Amino acid sequence: MHKYEKLWLSVGTGSLIVFLVILIITGLHNGHTPAASGREYINPDKVDQIEPFNKPGLHKVKGKNYDYELVFVASAFNYQPGNVEIPKGSTVKIIATSKDTLHGFNLPGTNVNMMLEPGHISEYVKKFDKKAEYLIICNEYCGIGHADMKSMIKVVDKK
Repeated sequence: MHKYEKLWLSVGTGSLIVFLVILIITGLHNGHTPAASGREYINPDKVDQIEPFNKPGLHKVKGKNYDYELVFVASAFNYQPGNVEIPKGSTVKIIATSKDTLHGFNLPGTNVNMMLEPGHISEYVKKFDKKAEYLIICNEYCGIGHADMKSMIKVVDKK
Protein backbone atom coordinates (compact mmCIF):
# COMPACT_ATOMS: atom_id res chain seq x y z
CA MET A 1 0.00 0.00 0.00
CA HIS A 2 1.35 3.43 -0.90
CA LYS A 3 2.16 5.86 1.96
CA TYR A 4 -0.48 8.37 0.76
CA GLU A 5 -3.16 5.65 0.75
CA LYS A 6 -2.21 4.75 4.32
CA LEU A 7 -2.34 8.43 5.27
CA TRP A 8 -5.83 8.97 3.79
CA LEU A 9 -7.08 5.70 5.28
CA SER A 10 -5.75 6.78 8.69
CA VAL A 11 -7.29 10.27 8.38
CA GLY A 12 -10.69 8.81 7.35
CA THR A 13 -10.72 6.23 10.14
CA GLY A 14 -9.58 8.83 12.70
CA SER A 15 -12.30 11.25 11.58
CA LEU A 16 -14.95 8.54 11.93
CA ILE A 17 -13.79 7.68 15.44
CA VAL A 18 -13.71 11.35 16.50
CA PHE A 19 -17.22 11.87 15.05
CA LEU A 20 -18.63 8.86 16.93
CA VAL A 21 -16.98 9.89 20.21
CA ILE A 22 -18.39 13.43 19.89
CA LEU A 23 -21.85 12.02 19.08
CA ILE A 24 -21.81 9.72 22.13
CA ILE A 25 -20.53 12.41 24.51
CA THR A 26 -23.06 14.95 23.23
CA GLY A 27 -25.91 12.46 23.56
CA LEU A 28 -25.01 11.57 27.12
CA HIS A 29 -24.31 15.17 28.13
CA ASN A 30 -27.71 16.36 26.85
CA GLY A 31 -29.49 13.68 28.82
CA HIS A 32 -30.58 11.48 25.92
CA THR A 33 -31.33 8.25 27.68
CA PRO A 34 -33.86 5.48 27.12
CA ALA A 35 -37.20 5.89 28.86
CA ALA A 36 -37.01 4.48 32.36
CA SER A 37 -40.54 4.48 33.68
CA GLY A 38 -42.01 1.80 35.91
CA ARG A 39 -45.25 1.96 33.92
CA GLU A 40 -43.70 2.07 30.52
CA TYR A 41 -45.79 -0.72 29.00
CA ILE A 42 -49.40 -1.81 29.42
CA ASN A 43 -51.52 -4.40 27.66
CA PRO A 44 -52.92 -2.59 24.58
CA ASP A 45 -56.04 -4.79 24.60
CA LYS A 46 -56.96 -3.53 28.09
CA VAL A 47 -56.13 0.19 27.73
CA ASP A 48 -59.74 1.17 28.54
CA GLN A 49 -59.51 -0.65 31.89
CA ILE A 50 -56.12 0.69 33.05
CA GLU A 51 -55.59 4.00 34.86
CA PRO A 52 -55.16 6.76 33.73
CA PHE A 53 -56.33 5.71 30.26
CA ASN A 54 -59.76 4.60 31.47
CA LYS A 55 -60.58 8.33 31.90
CA PRO A 56 -58.95 10.28 29.04
CA GLY A 57 -58.98 14.06 29.39
CA LEU A 58 -57.55 16.86 31.52
CA HIS A 59 -57.11 16.18 35.24
CA LYS A 60 -55.90 18.60 37.93
CA VAL A 61 -53.04 17.21 40.06
CA LYS A 62 -51.48 18.30 43.34
CA GLY A 63 -47.97 17.90 44.69
CA LYS A 64 -46.28 17.55 41.30
CA ASN A 65 -44.10 19.93 39.29
CA TYR A 66 -46.95 20.35 36.82
CA ASP A 67 -50.57 21.52 37.18
CA TYR A 68 -52.50 19.03 35.04
CA GLU A 69 -52.26 15.61 33.47
CA LEU A 70 -53.71 15.38 29.97
CA VAL A 71 -54.44 11.77 29.07
CA PHE A 72 -54.88 10.77 25.42
CA VAL A 73 -55.69 7.42 23.84
CA ALA A 74 -55.13 7.02 20.10
CA SER A 75 -57.03 4.40 18.12
CA ALA A 76 -58.62 3.79 14.71
CA PHE A 77 -58.19 7.29 13.31
CA ASN A 78 -59.19 9.30 16.38
CA TYR A 79 -57.90 10.66 19.64
CA GLN A 80 -59.81 10.42 22.90
CA PRO A 81 -60.66 13.12 23.99
CA GLY A 82 -61.46 15.04 20.81
CA ASN A 83 -61.19 18.58 22.21
CA VAL A 84 -59.56 19.87 25.40
CA GLU A 85 -59.46 23.29 27.07
CA ILE A 86 -56.40 24.13 29.15
CA PRO A 87 -56.08 27.24 31.37
CA LYS A 88 -53.43 29.68 30.13
CA GLY A 89 -50.16 29.50 32.07
CA SER A 90 -50.62 25.86 33.04
CA THR A 91 -47.88 23.26 32.97
CA VAL A 92 -49.32 20.03 31.59
CA LYS A 93 -47.96 16.51 31.54
CA ILE A 94 -49.30 14.83 28.40
CA ILE A 95 -49.65 11.07 28.83
CA ALA A 96 -50.61 9.07 25.75
CA THR A 97 -50.75 5.58 24.31
CA SER A 98 -52.23 3.70 21.37
CA LYS A 99 -54.68 0.81 21.40
CA ASP A 100 -54.21 -0.59 17.93
CA THR A 101 -51.25 0.50 15.80
CA LEU A 102 -48.48 3.06 15.56
CA HIS A 103 -49.75 6.66 15.73
CA GLY A 104 -48.12 10.07 16.00
CA PHE A 105 -48.93 12.89 18.41
CA ASN A 106 -47.73 16.21 17.07
CA LEU A 107 -48.61 19.81 18.00
CA PRO A 108 -47.32 21.84 15.04
CA GLY A 109 -45.50 25.00 16.06
CA THR A 110 -44.32 23.45 19.35
CA ASN A 111 -41.72 20.90 20.31
CA VAL A 112 -44.36 18.31 21.27
CA ASN A 113 -43.88 15.31 19.01
CA MET A 114 -44.40 11.77 20.31
CA MET A 115 -44.70 8.38 18.70
CA LEU A 116 -47.53 6.34 20.21
CA GLU A 117 -46.92 2.62 20.11
CA PRO A 118 -49.57 0.12 21.21
CA GLY A 119 -49.27 -0.31 24.96
CA HIS A 120 -46.24 1.95 25.33
CA ILE A 121 -46.80 4.99 27.54
CA SER A 122 -45.43 8.23 26.08
CA GLU A 123 -45.13 11.33 28.27
CA TYR A 124 -44.24 14.96 27.64
CA VAL A 125 -44.40 18.02 29.92
CA LYS A 126 -45.30 21.36 28.30
CA LYS A 127 -46.12 24.82 29.63
CA PHE A 128 -48.93 26.53 27.74
CA ASP A 129 -48.06 30.25 28.15
CA LYS A 130 -50.22 31.88 25.52
CA LYS A 131 -53.84 31.74 24.52
CA ALA A 132 -53.97 29.65 21.34
CA GLU A 133 -55.46 26.67 19.57
CA TYR A 134 -53.24 23.68 18.89
CA LEU A 135 -54.28 21.13 16.32
CA ILE A 136 -53.09 17.66 17.26
CA ILE A 137 -52.22 15.62 14.20
CA CYS A 138 -51.06 12.07 13.64
CA ASN A 139 -47.74 12.27 11.83
CA GLU A 140 -47.26 8.49 11.52
CA TYR A 141 -49.19 6.82 8.72
CA CYS A 142 -51.72 4.58 10.48
CA GLY A 143 -54.05 3.52 7.68
CA ILE A 144 -56.66 4.79 5.24
CA GLY A 145 -58.29 7.24 7.69
CA HIS A 146 -54.95 8.73 8.76
CA ALA A 147 -55.60 12.16 7.19
CA ASP A 148 -58.77 12.61 9.30
CA MET A 149 -57.07 11.82 12.63
CA LYS A 150 -57.14 15.13 14.52
CA SER A 151 -57.87 16.61 17.90
CA MET A 152 -57.70 20.12 19.36
CA ILE A 153 -56.17 21.72 22.44
CA LYS A 154 -57.50 25.19 23.22
CA VAL A 155 -55.58 27.32 25.69
CA VAL A 156 -58.08 29.66 27.34
CA ASP A 157 -57.96 32.38 29.99
CA LYS A 158 -58.21 31.08 33.55
CA LYS A 159 -61.72 31.09 34.98
